[in-house]
Amino acid sequence: MRALVPLFSLLLLWGTASLAAINTYTFDTPQQEEQFKRLIAELRCLVCQNQNLADSDADLALDLKNEIYAMIQDGKGDAEIIDFMVARYGDFVLYRPPVKPTTYMLWAGPAILFVLGAVALVMFVRRRNQDVLEGGELSREERRRLEGLLEGERREKRPDSERSGE
Repeated sequence: MRALVPLFSLLLLWGTASLAAINTYTFDTPQQEEQFKRLIAELRCLVCQNQNLADSDADLALDLKNEIYAMIQDGKGDAEIIDFMVARYGDFVLYRPPVKPTTYMLWAGPAILFVLGAVALVMFVRRRNQDVLEGGELSREERRRLEGLLEGERREKRPDSERSGE
C-alpha cells in the first residue's frame, strides 16, 4: 500500500500540468508578433517581480499581456504602450527604469556599496598591519613564557607510549 502512495501523487501532479493555460496570440504581421515578444520580455511582472511578463504565469501578467496584445492590434507603438504601462503601474514595471531623481539610488546604490566595502576593507587591512607592526619583538620574559606554553602543548600531544618512557 505504501508503494502506491508515490504513484498516486505522481499521477495527481501529472494531471495538473494539463490545467496550465496556454495562450496563443495571432498577429496580422510578423512585425506585430516581434513587437509583442519584445515588449513582454522588457516589462516586469508586478506579482512575480523577478520575472518578465513572458515568463510569468500570474493572472496579472496574463491581463497585462492581453492589454499589450490589444494595444498592438490597435496599431500603437512601443513608446505608447510602455508609457501607458508606466503611467498605470509606475517605473517598477520596467526592467530598466529611467535615470531620474526617484531612481538615483537604484542606479548608484550598487556602486556606492562597492566603494564603501572597498574603503572598509582597506581600513581593516591597514589597521591590522599597524597592530602587527606596533606589536614589535617579544621581550625575554614573553619569549620564555611562550616557549613554556608550546612545550606544554607538545607534551600533551605525544602518544601515551612516549610519555610513559619519561
